[in-house]
Amino acid sequence: MSRTVRAAAVQIAPDLTSRAGTVERVLNATAEAAEKGAELIVFPETFVPWYPYFSFVLPPVQQGPEHLRLYEEAVTVPSAETRAVAEAARKRSVVIVLGVNERDRGSLYNTQLIFDADGTLKLKRRKITPTYHERMIWGQGDGAGLKVVDTAVGRVGALACWEHYNPLARYALMAQHEEIHASHFPGSLVGPIFGEQIEVTMRHHALESGCFIVNATGWLSEEQIHSIHPDPALQKGLRDGCMTCIITPEGRHVVPPLTSGEGILIGDLDMRLITKRKRMMDSVGHYARPELLHLVQDVRPARALEQIGSAHPHNEDLDIASFPEVQDA
Repeated sequence: MSRTVRAAAVQIAPDLTSRAGTVERVLNATAEAAEKGAELIVFPETFVPWYPYFSFVLPPVQQGPEHLRLYEEAVTVPSAETRAVAEAARKRSVVIVLGVNERDRGSLYNTQLIFDADGTLKLKRRKITPTYHERMIWGQGDGAGLKVVDTAVGRVGALACWEHYNPLARYALMAQHEEIHASHFPGSLVGPIFGEQIEVTMRHHALESGCFIVNATGWLSEEQIHSIHPDPALQKGLRDGCMTCIITPEGRHVVPPLTSGEGILIGDLDMRLITKRKRMMDSVGHYARPELLHLVQDVRPARALEQIGSAHPHNEDLDIASFPEVQDA
């Protein structure tokens, strides 16, 4: 049966001054994409409140103030911000994949949120290994987040940035038969070579997995670049590196990619192409050799504390009057 999904990949700048400002940009872009018929909308990596660009150009000893400001503006899940995005998904009947800096008490995480078209939060996952400079900023995720979820547009999986260089992480999603892979990178980082590498990586995953890719990278204005660091030599590391794209299971661009400036890519995904590709090469089916090679995934959430039993099994029956030394204290 023929089925087409209209997808949108968003490349816009965050508001580097406030979480609320960036959330407003998310809601505005959602409305714009939905008015163009989008059923799936993907935003850049840790877009809310913003990607920690400062960590790429500042030495650790100077990162404290900006890192603390990121803590203050980061998102908790659930929160008023996530409810606002969920309501936008429900109101517009769209699936939204959003990258956020998630605060969980004393730690920050690079987190991906997938909201279904009815507003349900179908997945909250954390990047399993922050990359290079990011390790000063975020904690690590776990295997519980390597999960493909059923949504109104099909089976959707998600990875962030250089997680795509972990072939086993990708294979975990491939083995769960993802139909659409939602991915995102920071954008405006490293230089032109980063965009080239993103394109190679996205096209390869599309070919290997036999699924569609909807990838969003961020964008910084010149004013924002100057606000992050005044040194022109270091500012070079905050330009280019954008590759917002929509890729078919055959490794082709659905529409020309967006590599500069702000914009929203809109592309129609002909889901028949998944079977067309997998008929030739299904890397987790007829092309696999599980008796020779297979992946073992630990899906248990990582926990810092696991409490077993009770320190006092009858606490609920204790009467403080039975302990005069406590009353006299």
